[in-house]
Amino acid sequence: MDEGTARDDARVAANNELYERAKRVLPGGVNSPVRAFLSVGGTPYFVERGEGSKVWDAEGNEYLDYVQSYGASILGHADPAVVAAVTDAAAAGTTYGAPTRREVELAELVCEWVPGVEMIRMTSSGTEAAMSAIRLARGATGRKKVVKFAGCYHGHVDSLLVAGGSGVANQGLVGSAGVTESAVADTVVAPYNTVPTLDADTAVLAVEAVAANMGVVAPEPGFLEGLRAECDRVGALLFFDEVITGFRLGRGGATAWSGVQPDVWAFGKVIGGGLPVGAFGASAEVMANIAPLGPVYQGGTLSGNPLATAAGLAALRQLDDERYSALEATAKRLAAGLAEALTAAGVPVQVPAVGPLVGLFFADDAVRHYDDAKASAETGLYPRFFHGMLSRGIALAPGPYEALFPSLAHTDADIDRTIEAAAEVATELVPD
Repeated sequence: MDEGTARDDARVAANNELYERAKRVLPGGVNSPVRAFLSVGGTPYFVERGEGSKVWDAEGNEYLDYVQSYGASILGHADPAVVAAVTDAAAAGTTYGAPTRREVELAELVCEWVPGVEMIRMTSSGTEAAMSAIRLARGATGRKKVVKFAGCYHGHVDSLLVAGGSGVANQGLVGSAGVTESAVADTVVAPYNTVPTLDADTAVLAVEAVAANMGVVAPEPGFLEGLRAECDRVGALLFFDEVITGFRLGRGGATAWSGVQPDVWAFGKVIGGGLPVGAFGASAEVMANIAPLGPVYQGGTLSGNPLATAAGLAALRQLDDERYSALEATAKRLAAGLAEALTAAGVPVQVPAVGPLVGLFFADDAVRHYDDAKASAETGLYPRFFHGMLSRGIALAPGPYEALFPSLAHTDADIDRTIEAAAEVATELVPD
């Protein structure tokens, strides 16, 4: 038995018991569908702890981790400054249901860093942030229609779940049972990288400025500029969902990266330093529609939670141009190495890198939109690649529509190890 097989057998043996217990009390044994390994098969590993670029499962097996809580852990797991900030905050109480200093400080930082954001309202998740941003746009414009793009995921909000990306695509679904026709009656879906024609009833055009829920698909030149112009033409609001790109592409997120300024933003992941958090923001004029200033209601008992704001501030205050440059260099090196390793073995592959985001598509040509991403997923190569890498101690997201998230904790040695493993797995993907 080789080392990889022994490792995989130990992982399955150790985690099966937890998985069987979980299935008795959690639907599918998980609290988020992709964790069930439905699209890759097999038994999920249960994480016991993480540190830096690595996690350890219930058996004690070590994995070099490119999930990193789907991008939330930009510093890597258990960053000492974040852990210390959360520990100190917890000692003073975990929730109050009253305003705190740190939520003001976090809001000030977001408004300082992101061009155009003048006010934010914090939430407990990215889904809440996107849901509230859509409500705000409808309230501010007095219109009802929402336009989104196929393959872009904006959380499990009824009106936005149609033609979603990774959240539903990994499950082989086009939407969700329980979402009624009336819930999506005012939602229009367009292909990514094509500027749609809007009408006077359009309240908001929602987009991931860099699509990171159908792999990683970059906006083509002129696409985001075209969206801005089309919204201006009809008086609709442009909404950037930056739950993934916010504070990962850089301090100013997709706005600074692209030079295109939307009207409404949603944030999550990085701004919580690994704790549950979200936020939506806009100009002071648009945010004046939010209660208690205006008629658009939004609230949350745990919004601005003192632990989450402590973690978020501790994470964001460590990010500067030098660290973003280092993270982008790591991502580019990873992408180039994976592409070379797989191509050398004769495996058709595209490994785009947009800033510090890395995609992986089994395709001959560049992926431009959701149909291309779907064709890559349907080759069936990703599950085999996923398990080949996992058996060698490299953890990728268990679904073909996800990004790879190298963190600031990933070292050159980590990248070398990943590329070497990919070269080995690649030989297993080529027919004899």
